[in-house]
Amino acid sequence: MNTPSKKSFLYKCTIVAAIGGFLFGYDTAVVSGAIGYMETYFTLDAAAKGWAASCALIGCMLGAMVAGMLSDSWGRKKVLQLAALAFAVSSLGILIPMNFTGFILFRLIGGIGIGLASILAPLYISEIAPAESRGRLVSIYQLGIVIGILVIYFVNAGIASLNSEEWNTHTGWRWMFGSGLLPSVIFLLLLINVPESPRWLVQKNQIASAEAILLKINNADVAAAELANIQAAIAEKQISLSELWSTGFRKALIIGVILAILSQITGINVIMYYAPEIFKQTGADTESSFMQTIIVGTINFLMTLVAIRYVDRWGRKKLLLIGSLGMAICLLIVGACFYYNIEQAWLLLVAILAYISFFAISLGPLTFVVVSEIFPNPVRGRAMSVAIFFLWLSVYVVSQTFPMLLESLGAAYTFWIYMILSAVAFLFVVKFIPETKGKSLEEIEHLWR
Repeated sequence: MNTPSKKSFLYKCTIVAAIGGFLFGYDTAVVSGAIGYMETYFTLDAAAKGWAASCALIGCMLGAMVAGMLSDSWGRKKVLQLAALAFAVSSLGILIPMNFTGFILFRLIGGIGIGLASILAPLYISEIAPAESRGRLVSIYQLGIVIGILVIYFVNAGIASLNSEEWNTHTGWRWMFGSGLLPSVIFLLLLINVPESPRWLVQKNQIASAEAILLKINNADVAAAELANIQAAIAEKQISLSELWSTGFRKALIIGVILAILSQITGINVIMYYAPEIFKQTGADTESSFMQTIIVGTINFLMTLVAIRYVDRWGRKKLLLIGSLGMAICLLIVGACFYYNIEQAWLLLVAILAYISFFAISLGPLTFVVVSEIFPNPVRGRAMSVAIFFLWLSVYVVSQTFPMLLESLGAAYTFWIYMILSAVAFLFVVKFIPETKGKSLEEIEHLWR
């Protein structure tokens, strides 16, 4: 049984890595408070507004493309440090007044940081976590994301209240982006004192270093067995990323990619990026829309705690089924609110909060849990890069097209599209997602072999 000091060490490493999730959430959701002011400041049409909200996602895709390759070469820790540096440069750069092109450039740099962190943080946690608590610990990464989203909602609302609408249009929105500098520097400093992934160290034949880290997490017998399992898995015939497609692992890659896509095309980032603008469509003023957005972030946070509590008890599949079905029902109601011009703004708010709740116990945290554990050790980083690249591509498509869908189809049909995709996610989980709770990463690898 692990001693309190070993658990403390494990949670310290997990929480530091989860700060990468915090910055992920903070940096992606900051645009929700700034986009309305930017639209006025830069005189943006619907397409340009979508580009302003989603340009960072191009950087996310670039970061995701190289994250696996870099982490397999340099180690998980060094690439997390690179992500922290990218966050800091982006936040500082947008504080400096410049034209729209300059804004886009620094958002791309921030996006690279998000893309790196979105792979390396859950990957790192999954590789240090014991099997019986891996789901819970990787879900702490998602908790970091939702805390980051919630905090930036408060920061955005606080900055917006400092001065007039005119000041916010010219200056306030830059402060919203620039506020990310402080947590970026904190993340960079905290990473100094966390160890490298023991599985990566074994791959690099640094056995003594890997064993020392495993002994800090587990008792001696468990650490020895874990080290032997890792060495045995790595000693088997290894495959390259290109061979992954032609082996028994192809199904794992397909599942990872499709799950990553479905987690985003079901509309979550529409709510996270455009929540104030959605609430304004119901007649809410700016202050009310910001407060309703904070409520959205709070519910996201609380329900992620539920996922953390039950993911290793109920399993990944059961929570994914409950969540995706609930999301479809809630989006049906959201679309109906707009279609029938229901004037009770509280009904729309309740439906959105319920949607957020179902997402937060399922596709939100569990996509990263599943994707971080289903791939074999030697190609886990690169295979995750493929899956998370498609996740960010999906986020980009949804964020870029939402303003145009809203303008051409109207809110009702737009949300009903996301409803249909949530139903597709439910059917996909029923048919294809395996249950992995309680299994070591090496045991999961043998399922595919």
